Amino acid sequence: MSRPGPPSDESWRLLSHPMRSRIVAHLRVSGSSSASALARALVTTSGVTSYHLRALERAGLVTDTGTGDGRTRVWAMSEDEAVTDDLTVTHLDPEEAADDLYLDHDLVDHAAQRAHAWVDGAAGWPQVWQEGCGLTDHLVLVDDEQLVALTAELEAVLSRYRRIGAGTPGARRVAAYTLLTPLDPLTRVRPTG
Repeated sequence: MSRPGPPSDESWRLLSHPMRSRIVAHLRVSGSSSASALARALVTTSGVTSYHLRALERAGLVTDTGTGDGRTRVWAMSEDEAVTDDLTVTHLDPEEAADDLYLDHDLVDHAAQRAHAWVDGAAGWPQVWQEGCGLTDHLVLVDDEQLVALTAELEAVLSRYRRIGAGTPGARRVAAYTLLTPLDPLTRVRPTG
């Protein structure tokens, strides 16, 4: 399975706004929601969330589900894809690069908040969940091709499990974050001759 492509330039610009990235994160995790419910969850006003939802809709990132009561619109993500950023976008202008960097930091912060919440609340969960969730730390030694293969395999495993528990009593959603970072310093090969 191929990795989702990067969002369009317009999507990046829209997501670089803190409220919009929070709205998208909330819809991905919590599912469809009205502007009022989003406002309560994000501690803002429904006017603010409505404004940003309409901008996200124009970019094709969110959609009106049509399940509202006529006065209230219910919003959902347009696609249920992973948020990925492989940091290989080299064609960005400085403003787009700054937006991209903001989104990278925002995703790291979001993952850290979830990790802290789990660490603080794990003791209240059944043992199987305490053992299956949480943080793990693995060190691997790979070359360029093996890194690409490792990334693809991790993506494939997560894709297989994306909806595997649908309809199963007791199934719960689990957030999975992958972060592969080099530990060894980058050595530059000098041209000879």
